[in-house]
Amino acid sequence: MAGWGVKPTSRTASQQAARRGVPYLALEDGFLRSLDLGVKGAPPLSLVVDDQGIYYDATRSSALETMLNEGGWETGQLRDRAAAGIRFLRDHRLSKYNAAPERDFSHLAEAGKPVILIVDQTRGDASVTSGLASAESFDRMVAAARAENPDAFLVVKTHPDVAAGLKRGYLGRHLGGGDLHVVAEAVNPWSLLAVADRVYTVTSQLGFEALMAGKPVRCFGMPFYAGWGATEDDVTCPRRKVRRSVEDIFAAAYLCYARYVDPFTGHLRRFEDIAELLADWKRRNDADRAPTFCVGMSPWKRRTVDKFLASTESRPRFCRSAREAVARASASHGRVVVWASREPADLAGLAAAAGVSLLRLEDGFLRSVGLGADFLPAASLALDAGGMYYDPRSGSDLEALLEAGGFDEGMLERAGRLRAAVVREGLTKYNVGRGRSDIDWPAGQRRILVPGQVEDDRSVRLGSPVVTTNLDLLARARAAEPNAFIVYKPHPDVEAGHRRGAIPDQLALDHADRIVRDISSATLIGEVDEVHTMTSLIGFEALLRGKAVTTHGAPFYAGWGLTRDMLTLPHRIRRLTLDELVAGTLIAYPRYVDPVTGLPCPPELVVARLAQGRGQRARPPLMVRLRRLLGGCRVAFGKLART
Repeated sequence: MAGWGVKPTSRTASQQAARRGVPYLALEDGFLRSLDLGVKGAPPLSLVVDDQGIYYDATRSSALETMLNEGGWETGQLRDRAAAGIRFLRDHRLSKYNAAPERDFSHLAEAGKPVILIVDQTRGDASVTSGLASAESFDRMVAAARAENPDAFLVVKTHPDVAAGLKRGYLGRHLGGGDLHVVAEAVNPWSLLAVADRVYTVTSQLGFEALMAGKPVRCFGMPFYAGWGATEDDVTCPRRKVRRSVEDIFAAAYLCYARYVDPFTGHLRRFEDIAELLADWKRRNDADRAPTFCVGMSPWKRRTVDKFLASTESRPRFCRSAREAVARASASHGRVVVWASREPADLAGLAAAAGVSLLRLEDGFLRSVGLGADFLPAASLALDAGGMYYDPRSGSDLEALLEAGGFDEGMLERAGRLRAAVVREGLTKYNVGRGRSDIDWPAGQRRILVPGQVEDDRSVRLGSPVVTTNLDLLARARAAEPNAFIVYKPHPDVEAGHRRGAIPDQLALDHADRIVRDISSATLIGEVDEVHTMTSLIGFEALLRGKAVTTHGAPFYAGWGLTRDMLTLPHRIRRLTLDELVAGTLIAYPRYVDPVTGLPCPPELVVARLAQGRGQRARPPLMVRLRRLLGGCRVAFGKLART
């Protein structure tokens, strides 16, 4: 049987287990729990399961205490992981909860006085009452901090639940004194640890985070990390008989004792996996704190956009006009986000005049199983403060990322694995079309794929100033490859009658040897020698598969030394490897949301979901079927008009 911590319900479960003669397990949140607070409903990513007690109950032994007392588990590899784990938490400023914003407290240290951090906790918390402490322990802590640091700057940090107005703390009656500076708002604890010279706590986990930050810590209770010689203790625990380093305590608590749960699959994961995920969530949450006002978003996209732009502090608001969005953003120190292809002509000027940040949003490169024109939600979006990836004049964030480079070895290895997975699973942006080819390729003839595009698409209008139509592209491909076997694949949105760019078959066949419509681009890329394109993403997908690519425009992947370019791009100076291009384009630049859980996720999960989703296509809803019918009618009438 199992129960939660030392709550009354757990005592009942423990007694029932004893009566039945079955083991009892105590469950509790782990030390690296979640993005937001548990009291706000954030599910835990870490749990502890203890068959002896629970880590914060110092009135009896726990599995963690036994592990630290007995030893025998300390390997060199585990200690290396512990040192790396502490470094990762410190570098990424991760804590038990990770929604609180960063704050600059450097002004506290400017007076030249030592900064003493005093940590409050929630009144009645089990870690206090079970940690050999009481309300009097907090009184002793404040008195000691004052007596031992008469010339210091004393800072009291309230608990996140107290800061959120959800619970009460212990130090309320001390806060009227003029010598205590209170930090009542929610802040990332590492912001305070950066300026603290010493930390006073009763049993708070922040005390252990202070140890990881290299700060001296004095405890007035008996938390899991006290009694091992790493802290100065006001309370003793005779059971804790050995001396342990901070790395030892971390290895036992974070790496061996706690368990970590993958929020996407429910499977157990390693500490490092969940720490990396939380670092990504925290980074994204920090970036999205400002109030966000959206414009140019189709109603059907808004639910998806909300998942990509929401933070623990705000959700995006959708506006009817550029003027409304800018006015509301200006009034609330927010930002404006626009769907790039639907940007109002006056938006950039209005935002600049108001001093409001303007960001552009567009589909990412691993989008969905099916077309956006069929109202399918995106699993990937690109949010760009510089411009947009398909506009070579804008100085997009992607272009800046690729030009800066600097991807470390781990990132490049990850990019190589991701690229291999995309190729292995046969994935593309939309993942439509048959996976088998029926093309009878002539022997000994060079094979060329020419993908059609939407001719009024912004990537063509902005990125292909010379070659602007599919027919012109075909003609240039034939001129460059007079003896090749050229296959033309019209764009699926054009074929469906939704967008411009259709070429009558007889005109296309003046330059192409074959027109293919329902074969997937991944299958076609696998069979050809080269791709000729204006700015199509198929060119990038061909690079992933090791194919030669000739660009007649200026797509984001051109100009880096990986393609044969008909246009010169002198501002793209850096020469990239393929994995550097992948690292920037598929990992660092886009955002991903899991289609199943709706949670922010890494690209590797989207690859797995898209691969699974291709075999699970449901019947499209009525609106999509009607739109397809309307598109088919447009195509048919267009053909009739040309005859």
